[in-house]
Amino acid sequence: MTETPGHTQAAGIGTIGIIGDRDPDDRLHLASEQALGHGPTPMAYAWVPTESIGADPAACLAPFAGLLIATSSHPYRSVSGALAAIRHAREQGVPLLGACGGFQHMLLEFVRHVLGVADADHAEARPDAPRLAVTPLSCSLAGQSHPVRLLAGSRAAALCAAETVVEPFYCSYGLNPDYLAALEAHGFRVAGLGLDGVVRVMELQDHPFFMGTLYVPQARSRPGEQHPLVAGLVDAARRRALASV
Repeated sequence: MTETPGHTQAAGIGTIGIIGDRDPDDRLHLASEQALGHGPTPMAYAWVPTESIGADPAACLAPFAGLLIATSSHPYRSVSGALAAIRHAREQGVPLLGACGGFQHMLLEFVRHVLGVADADHAEARPDAPRLAVTPLSCSLAGQSHPVRLLAGSRAAALCAAETVVEPFYCSYGLNPDYLAALEAHGFRVAGLGLDGVVRVMELQDHPFFMGTLYVPQARSRPGEQHPLVAGLVDAARRRALASV
């Protein structure tokens, strides 16, 4: 494991690995750190640069009870590292929350390794790729807040205890709808939609916690009012940490 010196926090039970390439000028990176401390007991965290994950993600990520896939205003330094972390969490039952670019890479990982579309790609990085799992939204959501309808019976709806939430978006890319039916058939199910019917939240069935949001819940988290989805990740990570004691 490679931690970014000075960008760790130790408290409570278990540690969240923040997968990404920390930029001190990126307010969403700072919001991710802060959001983990907004609950009753702050959650320990450490940044894991994507280039550090390498060929043995299990060894690199073993210290972590949960993973937060950070937003990325620029491409990850190692897309393969980010995808390896997501795959590890999916296959090993490690709680994971991905937002914005993090969610987009969750979609890419699933399409490549579960649906078997090995050359699937992301339109922001490779717009001319023949098979795109992540494509431009019909209208950019960057810098806007929009309502999201949470589907009854989903974990997201249960955590938020609401049918509709208003959330902050920072992205211009989302799921290629051509893959939606196959994703759902393999257990990666829609949990939230925009008012236009476009996917905003997905969660993996039969997993302790594997959720992706096109919006950034960390940006709406506040001291004493931890965002419910961040709280869900923290709770799942603590349960995993306690189970390993």
